[in-house]
Amino acid sequence: MPSVDQYSKEAQVYVADNASKDDSVAYVKENFPQVKIIQHQENGGYSKGYNQALQQLNEDIFILLNNDVEVTENWLIPILSKFKNSAETAIVQPKILRYQNKNHFDYAGASGGFLDSLGYPYCRGRLFNELEEDQGQYDNPIKISWASGACLCIRKQVFFKAGMLDEDYFAHQEEIDLCWRTSRLGYQIWVMPESKIYHLGGGTLHAMHPQKTFLNFRNSLFNLLKNLPTIKVFPFIFFRMVLDAIAGIKFVAEGKPKHFLAILKAHKSFYFNLPKMLKKRQGNYNNQEYASLKSIVWLYFIMKKRKYNNL
Repeated sequence: MPSVDQYSKEAQVYVADNASKDDSVAYVKENFPQVKIIQHQENGGYSKGYNQALQQLNEDIFILLNNDVEVTENWLIPILSKFKNSAETAIVQPKILRYQNKNHFDYAGASGGFLDSLGYPYCRGRLFNELEEDQGQYDNPIKISWASGACLCIRKQVFFKAGMLDEDYFAHQEEIDLCWRTSRLGYQIWVMPESKIYHLGGGTLHAMHPQKTFLNFRNSLFNLLKNLPTIKVFPFIFFRMVLDAIAGIKFVAEGKPKHFLAILKAHKSFYFNLPKMLKKRQGNYNNQEYASLKSIVWLYFIMKKRKYNNL
């Protein structure tokens, strides 16, 4: 909060409190009285929490910023400039570096997110758990497939036109779904690396928490079901679930049975929610360019490609 307060003079800062049980609200009121607070009566997760808060705002640009992010001086200027000068741009993210190691890219978004044909996400600067050192190699602004939920900047009208965040996700991968739906509306998503922030990560769920595994595997399947071109939906989901099974076996071999069970739980939940998610398929599905690669899994695990520039 101190960095956000100091370096975000171009914006009105709000804190959306998801029914926290600590002294978060009291702390903000005491130390940052100029910050406006929106208090929820229940913890609806990332998606519902933001949906409820953003419906109360009048600003033209929303910036969804995690509470474990430190921003830097002038970080808003390149982002706002992109929105001003590019009407087709609907979503923007800054370059995201690790708070714990500030010369390395962060897992959540790095310097722009992409998808392969099976919906596996990867980033400029991060392939799976491999984080690159930031040496300026990805400092050029480019069009991307998805922007990180740690700092997702979106036009108000597009946020509501795309249908807001899907509250059935609760947390994890909902920003990818929103970006995919936004792209299918014909809008562009960009990363502006001149804007730089630092992300602590794990503020909601630790990276190796089984619940995080459950949400990531299930919600990634939701993304495919909701957004893939019609002809690809079920063949691609079937193949993806086969790879999920392989991942589960790998978890067992590594002595992580809870994560194996989390994948089984994810698939069970996916089947249970199948009718509901099928009803959410709407809009344009054909002639979309969602995938930058055929298979990041093949390139990373078989071909041993460890850096984005080597793909």
